[in-house]
Amino acid sequence: MSELIDPRKKFPVISPPEQSQPNPGLDIEMTPLADIGEESYKGNGRLKGRKALITGGDSGLGAAVAIAYAREGADVAISYLPEEQPDADRVIKAIEDAGQKALALPGDLMDLEQCKKIVEETVKAFGGLDILVNNASRQIWHDGIEEISDEDFDKTMKSNIYSSFRVTKAAVTHMKPGSSIIFTSSIQAYEPSETLLDYALTKAAMNNFSKGLAQDLTPKGIRVNAVAPGPFWTPLQPSHGQPTEKLTQFGQDTPVGRAGQPVEIAGAYVFLASDEASYVSGETLGLTGGRPTP
Repeated sequence: MSELIDPRKKFPVISPPEQSQPNPGLDIEMTPLADIGEESYKGNGRLKGRKALITGGDSGLGAAVAIAYAREGADVAISYLPEEQPDADRVIKAIEDAGQKALALPGDLMDLEQCKKIVEETVKAFGGLDILVNNASRQIWHDGIEEISDEDFDKTMKSNIYSSFRVTKAAVTHMKPGSSIIFTSSIQAYEPSETLLDYALTKAAMNNFSKGLAQDLTPKGIRVNAVAPGPFWTPLQPSHGQPTEKLTQFGQDTPVGRAGQPVEIAGAYVFLASDEASYVSGETLGLTGGRPTP
């Protein structure tokens, strides 16, 4: 019998110093560094032979999922903004060190052609596409609706909703029965913060999109689900995703009493992509540190 692990103590309670990075931020410049699974995630071959594309796979949750997928036996492509290259290099190395093919896809998904291009390049490099994770998102806090400019609102909609729709539309034509599509939603879809009105709106839309799309694709053998994270320590937070004064207590108001580390969410994405979730479609898994979701 394995030893029980208290979830409150599996990872330390972090009290990050006030810090700021230009959006979109880098994992490697966070204090403290987040655990994306480089040393802590152990694979079991649950995705052997699969071919995955993860948007926003260079850092945070996307990076943890990319490393986990590789260690479970999948070839992994990651898309990311060009300025995130230092983080992407680390993840690409981790994928290759796991003995899997890695594909780096820099570019801005606000560009329609880039959404199509990352799918086409993944299929060309890997010979197919079995798993799509729509994870790339933009999160910028504002002090109320009057502070959200039309330009900022437009960027958040295009980064989060338009790109997810366009990448998915391009991917579906290549996906066979047994494939899986996963969206990164958020607890913000259920409990929107007054400082994240536009971001929360997009996360609710992505959650709804996943459920509607499941009705379309599940009869064709393609499962669609979502994951709703709570407060995880990722570059979204110090790159204007939260007011800097809130970082010092980030995640400590959850029932678990701490922020989540990215590696802690990777297993949910592995499960939803694996054959173990063969009867799961149209579902949203909440990983919120104990905060209830509907």
